[in-house]
Amino acid sequence: MTVATVTRSEFTKFFSTSLWWVLGLVLVVYIAFTAAALAFAIGAVGSGMLPGEGAPVPTEGVAPVLYSLAASVGYVIPLILGTLMVTSEFRHKTLTATFLATPRRGTVLWAKIVAGIVVGVGFGIVGALSSVGPAAGLLAAFGVETDLGVGSTWALIARVVLALTIWVVVGIGVGALVRNQVAAVVGVLVFTQFLEPIARAAGAFVSGLDTVTNYLPGAASDALVGASIFQMAGAGTSTSGLEWWAGGAVLLAYAVVLLVLGYALNWRRDVS
Repeated sequence: MTVATVTRSEFTKFFSTSLWWVLGLVLVVYIAFTAAALAFAIGAVGSGMLPGEGAPVPTEGVAPVLYSLAASVGYVIPLILGTLMVTSEFRHKTLTATFLATPRRGTVLWAKIVAGIVVGVGFGIVGALSSVGPAAGLLAAFGVETDLGVGSTWALIARVVLALTIWVVVGIGVGALVRNQVAAVVGVLVFTQFLEPIARAAGAFVSGLDTVTNYLPGAASDALVGASIFQMAGAGTSTSGLEWWAGGAVLLAYAVVLLVLGYALNWRRDVS
């Protein structure tokens, strides 16, 4: 069977479950709420509607940072999506039938990657719209520049879509490497929500550590996009460590390494 034929089968399996729309809904609600809350707070404090402490809240250049939310805080959703695309088959034993129908296991993995890229683009567009819509609307209501007329802003939005697409492929690599669904999802959450944020925050205080943390996957994703909400938080997570293309290359390298290791160590093993 060709990759195109197997890819159609992957789409059928993917859209026959509630996985895609549940995670899509979580992404939309999470990003839209976060974008709206931050845009309201920044706009209200900056306009004097709400009292602020210390120096006035800067509003110049804040729009691109809010538009990047889908990538800077929401990337865990497409990452988990890609992981579940693979581990669900191990968990429910459907991969046995898949391999019987398509003995060439490399073809099956390629089909999952192609399907993941298409789904990732869709999630990327939805995620970008979920941040741009509420943020731009509220910023405009408070008289803050939305920067939607600037070409660099749209380039940033396009890179958000690209980043979330790559995150789905990274998730597929994680799923291929870690067969157990619970272990894979817990590992993803622990790393993305605890280990990497702590390491990146420590980079702000330990001399030279940022040269290492700049190459962590989340930091590479932020560099690819070119903006991150963590810059505003002052957590030492500036995206200036890598150029956008270098950040994309590093993130893509993570996906390739995970896929190669997953194929070499697990994908060719017997399915129990």
